[in-house]
This record gives sequence, C-alpha cells and structure tokens, in this order.
Amino acid sequence: MNFIRKFYYGDIPEDKAGGNIVSNSSKTDWPLWEVFIRSKQGLDHKHAGSLHATDAQMAIENARDVYTRRMEGVSIWVVESKYIHASNPDEAASLYEPANDKVYRHPTFYDLPDEVNHM
Repeated sequence: MNFIRKFYYGDIPEDKAGGNIVSNSSKTDWPLWEVFIRSKQGLDHKHAGSLHATDAQMAIENARDVYTRRMEGVSIWVVESKYIHASNPDEAASLYEPANDKVYRHPTFYDLPDEVNHM
C-alpha cells in the first residue's frame, strides 16, 4: 500500500484494521525541498531550512508546521533542491573578475561635491 497523502512527521499511518502501513519507499526516497519564509515585517523570502516531502503541497504543509510555529510567516516558498543551481565557490575569482575592470561601478570612482552629505 502507499502512504496517505496527508502524512506528517511523527505520524504513523494505519490501515482500518489498526496495523501500520508499510510503504515500498522510505522518507529518504522522498525529494529534498528547500524552504523560504517571508516574515510579517520583511519584504523578501529567507531560506529557513530543508525537508523531505513527496510533493509540493506536502512540502508547504510540513514547512508551515516546522518553520512557522509561532505564526511569524506570511508566505512560504518551497523549491525542490534538484532545481537549484549554484556557482562553485572555488571558481569565485573567475566568476567575479570581469566586474573588477568596470571601476565606474564602484562608488570610489565618483567625486562627490561637498554639499552632498551622508553619502
């Protein structure tokens, strides 16, 4: 038998006879999801953590239960980890090197008049 869709951490689904349901897959087979929460006073979503879930709806429900226990969030984003692509930290120098030759992007390139305060 398969798990019931509404499966939360710590719950053990049971069949009608009271026995535990055994699944062919374990939680480690479930995809990993990255969770981003937008707080009530913030405008951006911040990474809150990761969790395993069978689908996006389950990931959102579990993220709500795990990461917003005190009603601090107003929005939850979940992204399956396999869809996140990141740069390699070992290649940071070559990735950011082209910006070094564009000195006009640095605030030190501009001379500010004395009348401009708090810059």
